[in-house]
Amino acid sequence: MTLIKSISGIRGTIGGRTGDTLNPLDIVKFTTAYATFIKRRREAREDRREESGERREKIVVGRDGRISGEMVKNVVCGTLMGMGFDVINIGLATTPTTELAVRMAEADGGIIITASHNPRMWNALKLLNAEGEFLTASDGAEVLDIAAREDFDYADVDHLGHYTEDNTYNSKHIDSVLQLKLADVEAIRKRKFRVCADTINSVGGIILPDLFRALGVDFEILNGECNGDFAHNPEPLEKNLLGIMDKMRNGGFDLGIVVDPDVDRLAFICEDGTMFGEEYTLVSVADYVLSHTPGNTVSNLSSTRALRDVTEQHGGHYTAAAVGEVNVTTKMKEVGAVIGGEGNGGVIYPESHYGRDALVGIVLFLSSLAQKGCTASELRQTFPDYQIAKNRIDLTPDTDVDAILQKVKEMFAQDNSAKVNDIDGVKIDFPDRWVHLRKSNTEPIIRVYSEAQTIAQADDLGKKLLQVVYDMQSSTADSK
Repeated sequence: MTLIKSISGIRGTIGGRTGDTLNPLDIVKFTTAYATFIKRRREAREDRREESGERREKIVVGRDGRISGEMVKNVVCGTLMGMGFDVINIGLATTPTTELAVRMAEADGGIIITASHNPRMWNALKLLNAEGEFLTASDGAEVLDIAAREDFDYADVDHLGHYTEDNTYNSKHIDSVLQLKLADVEAIRKRKFRVCADTINSVGGIILPDLFRALGVDFEILNGECNGDFAHNPEPLEKNLLGIMDKMRNGGFDLGIVVDPDVDRLAFICEDGTMFGEEYTLVSVADYVLSHTPGNTVSNLSSTRALRDVTEQHGGHYTAAAVGEVNVTTKMKEVGAVIGGEGNGGVIYPESHYGRDALVGIVLFLSSLAQKGCTASELRQTFPDYQIAKNRIDLTPDTDVDAILQKVKEMFAQDNSAKVNDIDGVKIDFPDRWVHLRKSNTEPIIRVYSEAQTIAQADDLGKKLLQVVYDMQSSTADSK
């Protein structure tokens, strides 16, 4: 059983002992800590008080389709009401829908109940500020400090919060995407696309059909029942997508679309059943955006170099950020990026909002295909071709991640061709390849990503770092 507190929120497996998992008591504790943080922030901003008196704090709550979602939602909403907050429950909704709802409702914050790509036994609390964006690292640390001290003060009976349900935000989200300047809805309708979408038994099965209808796109949905009983591992990687890939090979579809359970990650499958490449979701959308609005881009350190190449081809400047959506959005604001995101299929388009949004990615990608008049496989061939290997190692209680990172840095210290970046784990950049080792924010694992011109080269580089981890874990075990 696991409980992870990081820049990506409070995430854990359901059931088990308090302090070790995401259970009702710990949900209450962290929800209360978050509410306390929001209350203190609002009290410090006098300009948020209304002339007629103090407005009650308001929090938006949305959830994906996980089996545990109903239970977690009830605990979260009840706790917020006990803190004196009005709660707007928007029901089954994507992560980007909830982010937009915070802004649209002029709320003080939001809680998204989702463990994103994690398996069915996981759930999480993703915490938003009044802009509908994830808390910064310092804000998150403050929430954890409040939780650790249990410095709580609940409302009395006359000041309990009110509860309302509002199921209109899915349609509001779709409307906002269709109104984007680069959303060429007319071209998409004229192209008469036929798509197959795998929505992995979560909220994508609710919102994507409505999006496709609004675009005039013919569609078939796989795993569309929103019951949280995932038909396969929910992370949108090729090894988990054999069903839809086989479906695409049978023909009749222009594009395959895959989302994760909370619909902030997006992967495409070409008309011939081959993967477009999860890393190339952002690259392709960025190429379309940059062709209309030249500017800068940002992605995280574990993302493909192809975005850098495409950005420079359009005359822009590319910047890398530490892994984590808030790190990427912070860097995007610093450099004035017109598009950014993460190589895991996360598209962040500031004209919409500063958050990964699969709906935005789908509409911009279809707009690009429609305007170019090409197939997905033809579009993929227009981009620089890199191969990326993504490996992972389970952490043990005795794994010394800091010692591993130091060992990796020492390995390449004398290599003049290697540039070492340690802002997030250790990334080693060579002229023609790179490798990145870091501890995950969302799972008890170490990730080792490597990229080169061929998958063999990428695997070889990644395995060198994997062996360092194995050797150090083995050495620790032998010493006991």
